[in-house]
This record gives sequence, structure tokens and C-alpha cells, in this order.
Amino acid sequence: MREVLAQAAFQLFLERGFERTTVDDIVARAGVGRRSFFRYFPSKEDVVFPDHERCLAEMTEFLAAVDDGDPVGAVCDAARIVLRMYAADPEFSVQRYRLTREVPGLRTYELSVVRRYEQTLAGHLRGRFGVDGDGELRAEVIAASVVAAHNNGLRLWLRSGGAGDPEAAVDHALALVREVWERRRAAESSPAPEKPAAAGVAAGSGDSEVIVMIASKGTPMWRVVQQIEAAVGES
Repeated sequence: MREVLAQAAFQLFLERGFERTTVDDIVARAGVGRRSFFRYFPSKEDVVFPDHERCLAEMTEFLAAVDDGDPVGAVCDAARIVLRMYAADPEFSVQRYRLTREVPGLRTYELSVVRRYEQTLAGHLRGRFGVDGDGELRAEVIAASVVAAHNNGLRLWLRSGGAGDPEAAVDHALALVREVWERRRAAESSPAPEKPAAAGVAAGSGDSEVIVMIASKGTPMWRVVQQIEAAVGES
């Protein structure tokens, strides 16, 4: 029934336009009552996105069961669930994309749907990174990057009319997100560069010169000795 209502609605949207189509028109075309419509869709806008609730539930279930070893890879894979939902029915997806470009209200509704996906990904990452320090910020930034990359690749495919392989563009975009993250994680996990000890000579009276050493905490003793020997030699 959900699919029947969605198909009837889109037929009317294409024939009459979204604004000129009413819920009564939709149920008449589908051959059901108004009560049946509102059992499945809270509003006329919801019928344009009939599969997002199911997709969001699938994403949530996937993230709950995923391995914790690669959180960024996990949210990238979760984003691909949305891609597969669009790719399962290219004709409908392209029609919806064109419709949302024409109707500002639908574009606003679509943005709210995208935000729910982003919040789901960010919630998963917060569970892995924590909320202390930069953990929460990192979760929000990565989730936003994954959604932006996914949507960039998806829209390239939709603008082409659904031609070609949608996964190629999305995989390329998500690979860029992973590349940036992996580079940052590698930099954080590598040991900090060794800070050299500093040595100086303070002049005293007569032969009583004093060596003053300034060394960072954790500087190896051999480095300290090396700098003292160099300073003594210079003096």
C-alpha cells in the first residue's frame, strides 16, 4: 500500500505539479481512503520520500552491529546504504531529484532528512571518540564530511539521469574523506619530533663561567650531555 500510494502521488505530481495535487487526489488515484494515506504518510511531503524511514532504520541497525576497529570506514559503509536505496529504483530517484529541485518546500524537507542521516552517523562516532576534548567536534566534522561526499557523488549520478554506475562517484568521494582522516590519524599516532636540548654559556667573573642548560622534559640524557659538551667546547 505504501508503494501504491507513492506511485499514485508521483504520477499526479508529474501530471499536475506538486502544489496542485492534493491528498484527496492521491487517494482517489490509488483507490483508497484518506485514512489509509495518513496511516502511512503524515503529510504530502512525506510521500515524496517513502523509503527514507526504512533506510534510516537499516543504517542504525548496521552501525549498532559494526566492528569498532574502523569507525570512519563504518560510517562510510553506512552512507552507502542510502546510495543503494537510490540505485534500486533509478527512474523514481531521478524523478524525485528533479521534483525537489523545482519545489522549494521539498528541498527544505529533503535537507531535514539528510540532517537525520548525519546525526545518526555523528552519534555512532561520538560513541567511539567520546565527548571530551575534541571527540564530539571530530564526530560532527567527520559525519558532515561523509554526508557531503556521499551526496556529491549521488547528485552527479542523478543529474546524469541515472546513467552509469552510481557507486563509482560515491566511492571516489568517500575515499577522499578516508584519505584525509587516515593522514590525520597517522600524524597523531606517530611520535612527536624530538626537541633538542638547548645549552648556553653565561659569562662570569674571571674563569668562573657558568653553563646554563635548558632542556625540554623527556629529552634523552645523551642529547643533554651532547649539548653540554658542545657548549663547553665553544667556551
